[in-house]
Amino acid sequence: MQYTLQNNTLKIGIKKTGAELCSIQSVKNNTQFMWDANPAIWANHAPNLFPIIGALKDDTYIFEGKTYTLPKHGFLRGNTDFEVDEHTQTSLTLKLRYNDALLKVYPFKFDFYMTYKLTDNKLDIIHTVKNLDDKTMYFSIGGHPAFKCPVFEDENYDDYVLEFEHPENSETHLINTANGLISNKTKPIFNNINLLPLTHDLFNDDALIFKDLKSKKVNLKSKKHGNILTVSYPDFEYLGIWAKPTGNYLCIEPWLGIADNEDTDQDFKTKEGILSLEAGETFEVGYWVEVDEKLLG
Repeated sequence: MQYTLQNNTLKIGIKKTGAELCSIQSVKNNTQFMWDANPAIWANHAPNLFPIIGALKDDTYIFEGKTYTLPKHGFLRGNTDFEVDEHTQTSLTLKLRYNDALLKVYPFKFDFYMTYKLTDNKLDIIHTVKNLDDKTMYFSIGGHPAFKCPVFEDENYDDYVLEFEHPENSETHLINTANGLISNKTKPIFNNINLLPLTHDLFNDDALIFKDLKSKKVNLKSKKHGNILTVSYPDFEYLGIWAKPTGNYLCIEPWLGIADNEDTDQDFKTKEGILSLEAGETFEVGYWVEVDEKLLG
């Protein structure tokens, strides 16, 4: 099942399964800006990540002496238990409540909401967590949207660049591709520049993972068509940039949290990037995608 948001500018598609954004399309000229989730390459559009980002060591974590198992990126991707909380022409909120099956892998009672709000050429993507438990809950949260790249037929992948808000000097934190964990190795990416040219082989060693970017927004730009879209993530500490080397898309991933380091002790409470939320409290964080008006007809 899929829900639609629409105004005079954009038409947005959101799948009930996983509360997953699956389409950002111009109303006037039908230009599509989201990856098509080709199953031969990568069968996702924009997974929502909760209560972990990336992989756990041995797919397990320890909370108060007990061991639990979670798959990479958590349990929202593919989850069919989301229900509509609110739906208007330009906004949608989908809700997932804890259940007995989830309590076996994640021992906290919660409500999780994904909200999408469409205003002109901008889509707000908001995550809300309510702690329904009588104890502090721990989690990470983030996005994984895959944008079509190239967007137009007269372009190639390497016609695209990412333009960051500020010049950067960051290194990427390398992933051990054998186990999906963050190694203690880094690789320089920026040298006081704000442009990252895109090539398929940029992702031969998996995602680029940044912990200390000054920039809180980034533009996906085409050498032929100029600015395509902007992703703004003011409240996220980490950023992942990724694609399958064979895929014509780019994931721009704002994260509050990160995959386990190889030398982790697997204690969930002290995991890098973990958030805590007191009993009865609510946490909200969002990012937004703005499509350049000149491309919308």
